[in-house]
Formats: sequence, C-alpha cells, structure tokens
Amino acid sequence: MEYTGSQYIGEYVDGRMEGEAEYILPTKTKYVGEMKDGMFHGQGTLYFPSGSRHDAIWEKGLVVKGTYTFSDGLQYDAQHWHYCDSCDRRFYTEICHGLKPAGISQLTNMDPPRKIPQGCYDCGDGFYNPATRIVKDYRNCFLRNADDDEHEWIIRTCRKGWDEIVGHRPKL
Repeated sequence: MEYTGSQYIGEYVDGRMEGEAEYILPTKTKYVGEMKDGMFHGQGTLYFPSGSRHDAIWEKGLVVKGTYTFSDGLQYDAQHWHYCDSCDRRFYTEICHGLKPAGISQLTNMDPPRKIPQGCYDCGDGFYNPATRIVKDYRNCFLRNADDDEHEWIIRTCRKGWDEIVGHRPKL
C-alpha cells in the first residue's frame, strides 16, 4: 500500500485482502464491499470524488452487473439511454426542471457552468491541460494522464477555457 498510495481497511486471509473491506485509491475513489484473494469480488460500491457511484457485483476484480449513478442522481442505462444523445440534447437538469427561456443557453448540466482555467478544457470529471496532458479533478487533484485517444476526443468535443469565434465570419 505504501508504494501505490492506496489504503486498505479490512480483513486478511492468508496474507491476502479478503472479506468486508474499504479500499481507498490515491485519487480518493473508494471501494466499499467484498474482497476475495486481493480483488473486488461480490457485492461492492465504488464511490468517486465527484459524488457519482458504481454499485455492482464483482467477479475477480471485474464488474459482472452494475448500476452507475451520476452525482446529480441520474442513473446510466445502456439499453434505454435518452439523456443528451442525438435524439434529445437536453441536460438532465433541463429534463427535470424544464428548458430555460429562449436566448439563455445552458452549456453544461451545472448552471451556472464551472469557470474553466485559461488554456484548459472541461472534460466532465475535471479540467484537462493539453500542454501537460493531465486531467485534474475540480479540486485540482490529479486524476490521470490522457492517452492519445482521450487527448484527441477532449480537444474535439469539450468546452474550452477561452472564447473563440466559430462559424461564419463576415468579410471585411
């Protein structure tokens, strides 16, 4: 644990993590549930620093069946996902509380949206700095390094921390 920065609170069987436990990762993501042979196994929940959670049944460290719930209470459903897709681009708060009057844009599910640091992008779980290729959560704690695919996706799709003219520009 001292090498990974993780913390384990629970039982050991033959020197391995086993039984009811809490496992806290360096990112402050916390697993609470059953462990077997040093892996998530059985009923357990991952709690993320953002407030979201993943309740699941685990088998040898892998999810067999589970439910992901966002911090605002929205549950992900792979079969019937109608939130902010090509058919309905509303945010969950707009679905629950209605659309804003004409002319008032809602850019994120949070209203007002977070202020993005200059030169960075808001990638949904934190801010991404393309110069360092690091994603930090909204409290400025390290989350991960972005690989090439994630970097390209963020640059292409996420909100920027600066204004930019897009679309048609009149000829001067």
